[in-house]
Amino acid sequence: MERSNEFNSHPISGWQISNVFVRFNRLFLGTKSFRYKQILHVDEFCIIEKKTGKSRTIRINPQLKRHISDCYQQIHPIGVDAPILVSQKGSVFTVQRINVILKEIKTKYDLSIKNFSCHSLRKTFGRQVYNMNGENAELALIKLMELFNHSSVAITKRYLGLRTEELLQTYDCLTF
Repeated sequence: MERSNEFNSHPISGWQISNVFVRFNRLFLGTKSFRYKQILHVDEFCIIEKKTGKSRTIRINPQLKRHISDCYQQIHPIGVDAPILVSQKGSVFTVQRINVILKEIKTKYDLSIKNFSCHSLRKTFGRQVYNMNGENAELALIKLMELFNHSSVAITKRYLGLRTEELLQTYDCLTF
């Protein structure tokens, strides 16, 4: 199914950047109203994780930086102090409302995604990092374990569904 240009205009699309914002809003303290000034024209920023209370620095790569700037220019918010995820009425979206919107997008574009929610975006991020690292996938798992605050690589593998895949591949070895 061909999607409109709003989804295809950049390697990292508006769809993906909004997913990044959703994830930040869900995970971190003080970001109930995540604001453009926190990420616009910066190389990195610090956040406080909601679950652990720990500080984390997040780097914005040049491609994402350009895309954030493009989104800001296209959206025309009232200023850099404006919240990022706001409704047409001006209220900040809740995680629950964003989950409803994601389900509407899933239906509208007939996406074959089993679970499509703010939380599934975290897993998608991890899976993409793992898949993009090929020969360095084990090192990627260690980094993801730290990013996700998991206590072991085994938990990260299970979280990303890798352990299930490994177990299912066992059956591929059978010959009859």
